[in-house]
Amino acid sequence: MRSRLKLVYLLLVTVLTQGCVMVGPDYKRSKSRDIVPINFTINGITEEKEKQIDHVSSTWWELYKDPVLNDLVSKALENNSDIKIAIARVEEADAYLQEIGAALFPTIDLQSNVTRSRISKVSVIPIFPGLNPVRQIYGFSIGTAFELDFWGKIRRSKEAASAQALGTYYARDTVYLSLASLVSTNYLVLRGLDAQLSVSRDNLRNRKESLNITRQLFEQGLISALDVYQAETAHSNIVAQISDLSRQRAICEHQLAVLTGVLDLHLEEGNIKTLPIPPIPPAGLPSSLLEARPDVRQAEEQVIAATAKIGVAKASLFPSIMLTTRFGRESITLGNIVKSAANIWTAGVNLNLPIFDAGRLLARLDQANAQQKQTLASYENSIRTAFREVNDALISVRKNSEQEIALQASEDSAKKALKISVNRYKLGYSAYLEVLDAQRIHNDAALAVIRSRQNRLIATVDLFKALGGGWESDVIGRSSVGAFQFFGN
Repeated sequence: MRSRLKLVYLLLVTVLTQGCVMVGPDYKRSKSRDIVPINFTINGITEEKEKQIDHVSSTWWELYKDPVLNDLVSKALENNSDIKIAIARVEEADAYLQEIGAALFPTIDLQSNVTRSRISKVSVIPIFPGLNPVRQIYGFSIGTAFELDFWGKIRRSKEAASAQALGTYYARDTVYLSLASLVSTNYLVLRGLDAQLSVSRDNLRNRKESLNITRQLFEQGLISALDVYQAETAHSNIVAQISDLSRQRAICEHQLAVLTGVLDLHLEEGNIKTLPIPPIPPAGLPSSLLEARPDVRQAEEQVIAATAKIGVAKASLFPSIMLTTRFGRESITLGNIVKSAANIWTAGVNLNLPIFDAGRLLARLDQANAQQKQTLASYENSIRTAFREVNDALISVRKNSEQEIALQASEDSAKKALKISVNRYKLGYSAYLEVLDAQRIHNDAALAVIRSRQNRLIATVDLFKALGGGWESDVIGRSSVGAFQFFGN
């Protein structure tokens, strides 16, 4: 009995102390400031004219104050197939993590059996005369098996699985962010087309009125047929323009239908000019905010997983120790199986030490090191790409704002010039070609203003996406990961 207690005590001490050793490198996090500049900078920008805000939540599309857009994004996040795939991958990764983590605990199994066999009468050990060579054995037992994670192989495996699981969460958040951005961009394009259609219809009414006037003047013999043909051409061009804009709008609406999962989607016409320009982040925005982007976090988790796998490969070079026990009862008669005399038990320690495998385990370690280098390079590249995308979006927001102001001034001048040219033509001071030219310039200028407004709004969407879905004032100047995360996961 004492020897058994000593064995149990030894096993307990071993189990309690086996967690002290874990081979392989620990992950050391690189700061974004070691890869890219501390702050985002825009060359040539000396004065900030845009409205600024220190905080934007993850539901950044609500800043456009359009209930239709809010509803479309909500439906897309609920119904889109890419979202469902991403969520299923998260569930798969969570299940895999549970599977790996279960290896840290002993397994317990129950076995029961009934066997009937015949013993040879002429074997090395003969049976006694008169003994029935056929016998039936009843038995049951409970067994345990536990691998001592002395070198940290299982814990490193769990560390890798945990990082992979977190990576799928961030991959899901990346899909969320990309989908919300895509829906918002398509919606802004649709509203831009609505505004262009509105302007084109106004121009069509003006061209039709001009056509009627030229026909009347022609019938009165005051002008030649050339003016009529020119007016008809201008009228037909606007009709064709409206047709093409309507086609583009229908295609954009179809795209939104697919993104939202509402295939019979129909949106009433609106006007992009009614949408406000969202605020931009404050000056001196730190590049450390990039660490909150879900794609950057996903890349970092891949580095963590690859680093942990080095430990797994290294631990495979060391011996593995397995503890096994089994206790039960066995009897040739069912009635005797409840008696203590039927007790059976076994206990053992299995040691597996690799001696020669022609370099297979070392090759696996080399592979793990190479994979870790790849993921680290990918992580650094993701930060650089994110830095470029934010700078691109910032410059686009600012320059599109300047462009819209200039184009609006151009459209105002073109409108005045059109009015003057029409009056001059009515008074007989100029040919109709001057009116046509003024109409064309005004039409192009009006559409250019709308497209500039559309591009300016889309640039804000790109900025939200580049920053990972939002920013907060309390993270400015702080570089710790976890400052904020899209959808708060």
